[in-house]
Amino acid sequence: MPEVDVFLIGVPKAGTTWLAYALDQHKEINLSDPKEPNIIASHRGTFVRTEEDPDWDKFKIHFNEKGLKLDASIHAFSCPLAPSRIQERIPNAKFILCLREPVSRSFSHWNMVFLEEAVANDVDWSTFEKAWTDNRLRDDSNYGTSMNRWLKEFDLERFIIIDSGRLKSEPVNVLREIENFLQIPNFDYDIEESRHSNSAISRRPITSFGKLTKGIFSLIPGLIKQPIVKILQKRDFNIYNLPILSNKGITHQLQNRHYNICGEDLIAELELFEELTGYDTKIWCNEINNRIKN
Repeated sequence: MPEVDVFLIGVPKAGTTWLAYALDQHKEINLSDPKEPNIIASHRGTFVRTEEDPDWDKFKIHFNEKGLKLDASIHAFSCPLAPSRIQERIPNAKFILCLREPVSRSFSHWNMVFLEEAVANDVDWSTFEKAWTDNRLRDDSNYGTSMNRWLKEFDLERFIIIDSGRLKSEPVNVLREIENFLQIPNFDYDIEESRHSNSAISRRPITSFGKLTKGIFSLIPGLIKQPIVKILQKRDFNIYNLPILSNKGITHQLQNRHYNICGEDLIAELELFEELTGYDTKIWCNEINNRIKN
């Protein structure tokens, strides 16, 4: 098994897709293919949970270039099994943790998956209130609880913590900080804010014709399909966003009432996270408190 040097462990809807593909431009970073192998963690995507042991041998098929191997399975942060599994196999790993104000993160996460992915998994996430009662949404925003598990296995110095808002306001500075953290040379990145962004508004429910097309493509051998897929990924082109293959999605607007649903719980998690790491969460706590009061 090739040792995975770096894990981009979280969290969903915090700019991790953009960050992973930006880092993949660096000559000394080898991003896994796909971006989220979902092998180590029991949390595999938003809805799938499994207690089966990781298939460690599978890692070798996800890395095909030289450089630091980067696994960007972002649901690993909230997984209770991932820290000990990585410590046992890859004790020298480093971790990139990209976070976002947790109420807006939770809402954006729900907004992205409630219509198609939730229905496909036979889950009623028709409203944010219903979704918030499901730990599969809550866990990814419980920053304090998750970090407590990781710090039982790894020293704090092995983590770099990033506010996702900085990916928009100062992306170059963030990338330089990560380079220093990983001890690799500076690189001249091609930075486009909208490229490889994974916003809820870009998620489009697939049509019947789209499902048929997807089924046909699944029959094409990987050796033939993968070079084409990689070219499309580099250009950030998703064929399933074409009108004939998908419909315009439904999105909701974040409102104060959403903060009232989960704000107090998440403030407690932020306070715990700050206590454990020293990372200043006061701006997020104040924002949540202000929205609750209004």
